[in-house]
Amino acid sequence: MRVNHSSTSTHPSRTRGRRPAAALLATLVAAATTGTLLLGHPGTAAADPVEQCTATTGAIVAVDFSPWGGGLVRGCDAHPTTGMNLLHNAGFTTAGTVHDGPGFICRIGTGAFATGTQYPTAATEPCTTTPQGSAYWSYWIAEPGATAWTYSRFGADGQKPKAGEVEAWVYGATDLGGTTGGPKFTPDEVRAKNAASPSPSPSPSASGGPSGSPSPSPGGSSGTGAPPGRTADPAAAAAWLAAQLTDGDHMENWAFEGPDFPRTALTALSLAGSGTQDAALRKVAAFLAAHADAFLFPNGASAGAAPDARAAALLALVAEATGGDPRSFGGRDLVAALTDHVCDAAGQGGKCSAAGDFQGAANPWTQAMGVIALARAGVVPAPAVLDRFAGVQCADGGFAGTLIRPGQYCESDPLSTAETVIALRLAGGHQPVADRGVAWLTAQQGADGAFVPYAGASPETLSTAVAAQALHAAGRTAEADRATAWLAARQNADGGLGPDEWTPDSEAPATEQAILALTGTDPATVLRRVNAPQPARTPDLARAGAYLTDRARLIDGHYYEGFTDFADFGLTIDTAYALAATGTDDAALRRITDFLDQQGKDRSERSVNDWTAIGTEWAGGGSVAKEALLAEIVGRDPRHFGGQDLITALDRMVCDHADVNAGCDGPGNYQWAQSVFSQALGVMAQVRAGHAEQAGPAVAYLRGLQNADGSWPSLIPNSRTPDVDSTAIAAMALDLLPDRESRQAVERALGWLAARQLPDGGFPGSAGNSVNSAALAVQGLSLRQDAYAARIARATEFLAGQQNADGGFTVAADGPRTSDLRASAQAAGGVTGRSFGTLSHKLDDSTPGEPSGSPSPSSSASPSASASAEPTGSPSPSRSTSGGTVVDTSTGGGSTSSGLAFTGTDVLELVVPGLLLTVGGGAVLVAFRRRAKADGGSR
Repeated sequence: MRVNHSSTSTHPSRTRGRRPAAALLATLVAAATTGTLLLGHPGTAAADPVEQCTATTGAIVAVDFSPWGGGLVRGCDAHPTTGMNLLHNAGFTTAGTVHDGPGFICRIGTGAFATGTQYPTAATEPCTTTPQGSAYWSYWIAEPGATAWTYSRFGADGQKPKAGEVEAWVYGATDLGGTTGGPKFTPDEVRAKNAASPSPSPSPSASGGPSGSPSPSPGGSSGTGAPPGRTADPAAAAAWLAAQLTDGDHMENWAFEGPDFPRTALTALSLAGSGTQDAALRKVAAFLAAHADAFLFPNGASAGAAPDARAAALLALVAEATGGDPRSFGGRDLVAALTDHVCDAAGQGGKCSAAGDFQGAANPWTQAMGVIALARAGVVPAPAVLDRFAGVQCADGGFAGTLIRPGQYCESDPLSTAETVIALRLAGGHQPVADRGVAWLTAQQGADGAFVPYAGASPETLSTAVAAQALHAAGRTAEADRATAWLAARQNADGGLGPDEWTPDSEAPATEQAILALTGTDPATVLRRVNAPQPARTPDLARAGAYLTDRARLIDGHYYEGFTDFADFGLTIDTAYALAATGTDDAALRRITDFLDQQGKDRSERSVNDWTAIGTEWAGGGSVAKEALLAEIVGRDPRHFGGQDLITALDRMVCDHADVNAGCDGPGNYQWAQSVFSQALGVMAQVRAGHAEQAGPAVAYLRGLQNADGSWPSLIPNSRTPDVDSTAIAAMALDLLPDRESRQAVERALGWLAARQLPDGGFPGSAGNSVNSAALAVQGLSLRQDAYAARIARATEFLAGQQNADGGFTVAADGPRTSDLRASAQAAGGVTGRSFGTLSHKLDDSTPGEPSGSPSPSSSASPSASASAEPTGSPSPSRSTSGGTVVDTSTGGGSTSSGLAFTGTDVLELVVPGLLLTVGGGAVLVAFRRRAKADGGSR
């Protein structure tokens, strides 16, 4: 096989000499006559016509057949009764499993694709038992007006579609953090409109040939045009791009024989950005790994041959974007290929224009891609490499199209400028240089949102797409949105995009970069782990949620009791975090939130304000922060929650000096925050509220508690005793900060955490092989999921093994097989893998009615333990991608010395209810907030 590289531009590929436009357009097919619409293919199923569903009547269901080369199939049920009937009345067929019956959907088919074949076929999934969580049809709901998908808490038979609702079925894995596995299209892209004749955007079909001929358009308009204001469809663009692959694994170029390696690598990055073409992405990545030497050494890998800088950078980025190791890709260390071949001076056989160049780099675009690849690998590029950008910056602030020498003519180029901006922002430093580049880019944007490749040229897709990526990375959201709107309006009916107005036919270079822009990614951020280890079994989060919200435990549907008539507000908020993370019971989450926000009282007339002691000298920074964080998680204002301004209160609780009598260990400690948990919760609440500056001393104090080995202790004053739970929560708090010190502290913490994992996947805590500790470790390690995927999978399997038949979790693997509320709250939320600092699950303004019946409060002093049958552990698809991470409580994590799960409830409330004195109908906390080390922490 002969390979030639010389005809491929060193940029993402701007083709100056345009090929003639394709003369033949595909026949347009009107979609109005079909009941089920395959976006990109005509439908044939006999079903309710799609136009019978509008934004206020009927329901739409969309099924994604892209894993098998199909497209997105949309159908309508004008009078839906259940999710199952919606599927069938919309023209789909289904099959269940032998074990579960027809109610568990294992296969779906439609006459609009593959002559009705149901997928997955028996060759890949026998459908005898419940499928693994790594490959199944997951079910998603978007109620009328919703802009995001929510994982359905019910099966298709139990879901009752509302008028105007849209539902979706996608096949694959739904990961623990909910960041993958959900629909790659938005509800609005498939939602019915109020217009009498909806005209949905075309969606992909992988059956299109490499010629790129357009698929049928449902709108009856030109196959290559697109009206202004159209919603972008990056999934369709990715499907078109995947269809251009030769043999399904590489790109070729009409100008020369053999693989086009640069084009293939850039295609891989784009497919990763789309998140919808995993099968194709795996093949492309494997092809590049198998042919790495041919790309790196076009003239042969002889002794002493230097690798091609562009090849090393692009291959490293492909490895990083797919969750691989750039130090071991295709048998080569691509990081060393870059760091070991930096120019010392101009010359060196014509490979260097100046010191700091990567050898053989021809332009700033290649230089920038190399810097991005190194930075993503955790390597700080040599100073000369970063300094080189200042030498190619033109007087107007843009960057030259080539690596010019001092004194040479400098003409700013949008591609070089955009990639340089992305690289410098990722690598850090050189901020004035980057800022001038951003200013130049912003000034070049046309009134229509587009960019031109050079002065006097017409607006171009490639320049606009790459500029949009850079503007998005630089935080210039308005300008980036205008650019992506321009791109969306020029997406062709076949899914691809053309280079410019003179050549509207879809082309790979334009489509590649447009996908990244339309998905809000770029070479520095694109990530699609196609080969990451997956857990063999996962906890059943729906059953865990039912256990937590059982009315025998959750008093009046509002709170738990620590002791008879005394609410355990800390544990109640823990459960709210868990419900927000899993999305399993929004009604219960709303009841808890409203109870706290409206200052509901327990049977001793105490509200959450009595628990936090806000407004008194005994107010605890951890408990105030914990309440504020809940408000932030559910989309309410922490400045007006529970009748208090919780953020201002936190600002005032940051100590400016040590004072034992005021609960201050030192400057930056929150008052009466006597654990790392409390301190970390305070940092998260302040930073999320936009008070990072006010939290500065608290951040510094938290960093100062870190041990030399990377761990954090549980208690304040610092005991220096390493603790898994506290290390995880501290890492989550500091990961919200952009400064290098905080980032380095996080990396050291995660390295320490990973080394603590036990052989069975669990983590040690004071209760033994602790469920709390494992759940918190999953959240912490998930901050760098690509690096710790295997450990996260093992910990997930461990937690699945600790779930009991009643849905609850044990305290520890080496303890009693009884379920515990505290352990269950942390396990249910923690196993989703989401950081406490980013959990978001916004509630609407409606408040559900009270739960029917009157729960009988437990007469036990603690309702947290219940008898349980044997542990479960079967795979369950009941994971959710609804926003957010789960937070633990505000005290030191782990367990009490008695072996009870301990996630932050104030020990004083657990063991000294007599310290809560009823005064004038309200309970006032009069006890001081000190606690013995043996107690395990306090807010």
